[in-house]
Amino acid sequence: MTEMTPPTFQRIANDLRAQILAGDIAPGERIASENKLAEQYRTTRPTVRKGIALLKAEGLVVSTQGARAIVRPRPRVQMLSTGANFRDRLQSGKANFNTEIETQGASPEQRILGVAEVPAPSEVAERLGIPSGDAVLVRRRLFLVDGEPMQRCDGYYPADLFHGTAMESARRIPGGIAALVEAADGPIGERLARFIEDLDVRMPTPGEADELSIPPGVPLARVMRTAYVASGRAVEVLDSRVPCDRHVFRYVIDVP
Repeated sequence: MTEMTPPTFQRIANDLRAQILAGDIAPGERIASENKLAEQYRTTRPTVRKGIALLKAEGLVVSTQGARAIVRPRPRVQMLSTGANFRDRLQSGKANFNTEIETQGASPEQRILGVAEVPAPSEVAERLGIPSGDAVLVRRRLFLVDGEPMQRCDGYYPADLFHGTAMESARRIPGGIAALVEAADGPIGERLARFIEDLDVRMPTPGEADELSIPPGVPLARVMRTAYVASGRAVEVLDSRVPCDRHVFRYVIDVP
């Protein structure tokens, strides 16, 4: 069976995509002008625009009115998750996110967007092992790298465990939340022993796309991480929304 030749706009998109993914057109570099591409492919500018629109929908290029499209910069950070890694970061007194980003030569920032006591959403209550609607403290944070939003994270904590602690303040907690959980004179005083993460990848809502500057065509990963102390009680659920074009997650699992 003879293969059908793709329409011209699709050929333009395919060729430019291949060049971008191969690094022949670097992030931040402008692609050829519509006039030049129209001449190269012996077609019209509207056809060229249609091909470029495909690349915009895939999140590969960005453009503004009247300007040539550029290859979208794709800053990526690697988050390494191991038990030893977590313990080393905790002992250093610095947040794991900050330390990971700084070791990659970038500048991290965490913004606390708000702290409130709310009824536990059903999926959070299930993970915490409490009745749906029970009171939880939620700490809402935005994580940035070099000024660009990298993830939105809402942390949920059983209110009965953390009333009267630094958890209720909209300020950074010295040593981080893990230090508060493990402190001998703290509200729990137990060692964090286990984390379970559930990962769901989908397209972002309009609000998520706006808050995290996610371009069209780029999916979002929702990561639900539950932290358990040594006695087996769940003490934290982190609900993180992560643009998929900016992260490389690496999980190291030691099998005894």
